[in-house]
Amino acid sequence: MKEFITGSVAYDYVMNFSGRFADRIMPDKLHQISLSFLADKLTKNLGGCAGNIAYTLKLLGVEPHIIAAAGNDFLDYQQFLSKHEISSDGIRIVYDEPSSSYHVVTDRDDNQIGAFYLGASKYNKELSLQQSEKPHFVVIGPNDPDAVKKYVRECREFGYRYLYDPAFQIDNFTPEELRFAIEGAEILIGNDYEIALIEQKLGISHEEVLVMGPKVVITTLGSKGSIIESRNDAIAIKPAKVKNTSDPTGAGDAYRGGFLAGYLKGYDLSTCGQMGSVAAVYTVEKYGTVTHHFTKEEFVKRYKENYNQSIKL
Repeated sequence: MKEFITGSVAYDYVMNFSGRFADRIMPDKLHQISLSFLADKLTKNLGGCAGNIAYTLKLLGVEPHIIAAAGNDFLDYQQFLSKHEISSDGIRIVYDEPSSSYHVVTDRDDNQIGAFYLGASKYNKELSLQQSEKPHFVVIGPNDPDAVKKYVRECREFGYRYLYDPAFQIDNFTPEELRFAIEGAEILIGNDYEIALIEQKLGISHEEVLVMGPKVVITTLGSKGSIIESRNDAIAIKPAKVKNTSDPTGAGDAYRGGFLAGYLKGYDLSTCGQMGSVAAVYTVEKYGTVTHHFTKEEFVKRYKENYNQSIKL
């Protein structure tokens, strides 16, 4: 059985700003922000949360099945997936639209400001999780809001296990839609801002989120690691050590891929979180989201160097 990965297949336009966003923002002018940053570096990369997560899962020996729409510029991406033996059978090509694109500026403190253009992803809502083969697990990643709602309904109707990751779409869901999705999820994941936004939108405490339904709630903290919680436990995951910091874009997706690879193999939550952290630093050290690479042997070695534990992949 395959793991279904939903979300976007996109191209990332990543720019670097040598200054600090904080130095350009005037708190008393937040009601009329008009900012422009002089970027000294621009690259176009393959990206999108579905493609990013699928790539890291594949490196770790998991078989991802991407379900997403791509545009008339998909050829380069398709060749990349083929090279790495990642199936594109679940990807629908829309010939009158470009693929989704993410335009992001990163400052010298690794803060980011970005905008995402849906492009072909607006057709994701026409795709279904009802495939010829049932999924072992489903990742419901940030996506067109109607697509996310559809995938949640299908997972709950057909009894599919799923990870729920609404991310930047949280504000596009009603409290009832968020609650329905979270109650049926096996895993809820978001960064600390996103988890707090969910709590605010639902008008509940963090403790109430933990008992809503998910077996696992993951809060990522960027360079500070992550916290993995169940109803009875909270595990602080230390970040893995980076050799250099090139570009933080895609680190969260790599974390998800690393965590899921361990989770689907039945590892304990601490090991899963640490696998996520190791996967994330590989991405941070490379410019782009799927430009990193490692063998299973290299990953196992680096895991042991960071956490003084052995794992098998």
